[in-house]
Amino acid sequence: MTNPLSEFPELGCYLLPGHTDNPADIISEVRQAERLGLGSAWISERFDVKEAASLAGAAGAVTDRICIGTAATNINTRHPLVTASMATTLHKLTHGRFALGIARGVGIRGDLMGLTPQTNAHLKEFVELMHKLWRGERVSHQGKLGDFPYLHMKDGMSADIPLMFVGFGIKSLEMAGGLFDGVILHTFLSDDALQRSVRAVRRGAEVAGRDPATVKVWSVLATSCNDDDEAVLRKIVARMATYMQAPGYGELLFASNEWDPELLKAFRADSVVASMSGGIDSVATLEQLRHIRDLIPAYCLPAAVGSPEQCAQRFVDQFDAGADGIIIHASTADEFAPVITAYKACRDSKRFADRTNRPV
Repeated sequence: MTNPLSEFPELGCYLLPGHTDNPADIISEVRQAERLGLGSAWISERFDVKEAASLAGAAGAVTDRICIGTAATNINTRHPLVTASMATTLHKLTHGRFALGIARGVGIRGDLMGLTPQTNAHLKEFVELMHKLWRGERVSHQGKLGDFPYLHMKDGMSADIPLMFVGFGIKSLEMAGGLFDGVILHTFLSDDALQRSVRAVRRGAEVAGRDPATVKVWSVLATSCNDDDEAVLRKIVARMATYMQAPGYGELLFASNEWDPELLKAFRADSVVASMSGGIDSVATLEQLRHIRDLIPAYCLPAAVGSPEQCAQRFVDQFDAGADGIIIHASTADEFAPVITAYKACRDSKRFADRTNRPV
């Protein structure tokens, strides 16, 4: 989902990357992303001051061209009819610039919230239900997703809203290739893992009888351009350490990258890591992050770090590994603006020119 009229339809970014205490910052961030020519801007959801529907509405209301999407909201934290209504409202508000990105959610958080664990079967039912509701159908549903005696939006409803799967894991990606309009992968996938992920999505599309080229795969690339050591620690190290910290989540990320699981066990057994009373990216001091950085090998931090040219080369690497688009993470549009200039020089080169005409 992107605007082909944008200068860089193959690029997107996360708005309010990481934690925030000022959600109003999304207004200046999305306007700058649009000025830079990015095709899309994405919103992740946290259960504090980052409620996705409110933020997507704000971002859509102050822009004209850039596409706005959730990446992601979970399928079990709202009633399906509420989620369907959220999507159609944003679809109308943005004149068709909205995409609904969904995920199963992080297992441990769902457990703490008392939510039922979600599977690929839940996702499949959810996708089918959204399409029916967006076509204005009257629905009676019984299944894993729940029992809903009667669901209906209104007569005459007809909304074609892109549905994006946000996640990773080979089985999930194969499923997504057969169901979704696009896939948004996880941060910190190696180039090899990115290649395997793209193949899984394409394979799933083929098995479902779909044209694999129609299911667009977005890499998510943590980016830290011209930053000092503290910023790199906060944007890159703390983020990865928090993923590694989460039970089940870290294991899946390591499995997707085919990294040694013993490294993950040693990381969690470290006394500093074990002492964390919350998410590392929320509570760790700089001194603790410097210690944690020494626990994580460089190859476990695949990101775009360094000069604008170095970061732009990492963008090129993502396309060479098979990505259709890149969503820039960890930095705001003001912070990564120099990378866009350097990337444009790469993209305009003869070797890379064919990517500029590839619809995303």
